[in-house]
Amino acid sequence: MAMTETLLEIKDLHGHYGDSHVLHGVNLKVEAGEIVTIVGRNGVGKTTTLRAIMGILDKRRGSIKVAGVETISSPPERIARLGVGYVPEERGIFASLNVADNLTLPPVVRPGGMSIEDIYTLFPNLRERGKSPGTKLSGGEQQMLAIGRVLRTGAPLLLLDEPTEGLAPAIVDSIGRAVVEMKQKGLTILLIEQNLRFATRLADRHYVMEGGRIVDMMARADVVAQASKLQSYLGV
Repeated sequence: MAMTETLLEIKDLHGHYGDSHVLHGVNLKVEAGEIVTIVGRNGVGKTTTLRAIMGILDKRRGSIKVAGVETISSPPERIARLGVGYVPEERGIFASLNVADNLTLPPVVRPGGMSIEDIYTLFPNLRERGKSPGTKLSGGEQQMLAIGRVLRTGAPLLLLDEPTEGLAPAIVDSIGRAVVEMKQKGLTILLIEQNLRFATRLADRHYVMEGGRIVDMMARADVVAQASKLQSYLGV
């Protein structure tokens, strides 16, 4: 049996916003080709974990390895060059630039990223809005653009923060199909998602976070049997 590469490994990760201690020893790992979610109530440290991975959390300690390379002291630009693509909850698109310009702005960090045509095939809405500025896009189109932008960079590891938040069901389904296609192309995805139905349909494994710690992990095959336990964690 072929060995699986661990693309992301976090050990005893602590993180602070100023004097506020938010992450309290996070441990998790993501194997190449997996879709893994972090689920939990609001305010437990999920977004902070992604910010720490990406190097945009000022105070962090512990260990974060990307494809075996320690990055706990690395700046965001070096982490991006290691092949980590980040789609923040606020999407971060450039409102004054049109769709095509937004897609071509980030640098390519690895060969094999999607072409503009590939991205338009994945998200047909963006093809229709290619000349439209970011300010004219719907929330769903902005989310597609934010995801498409990192797909062009060739990053093999994608961090997606709440990609379906506030979106209409049809757009959520479109995002879901895109995530499945990303996995089929060999990408690895760490996903934060409040939409439990969306998350459980897509992910191979689910980490549960409470109080800045990982308190449980469930494989996809165990979700149905442990549904009540998972719902108790999430308060639903």
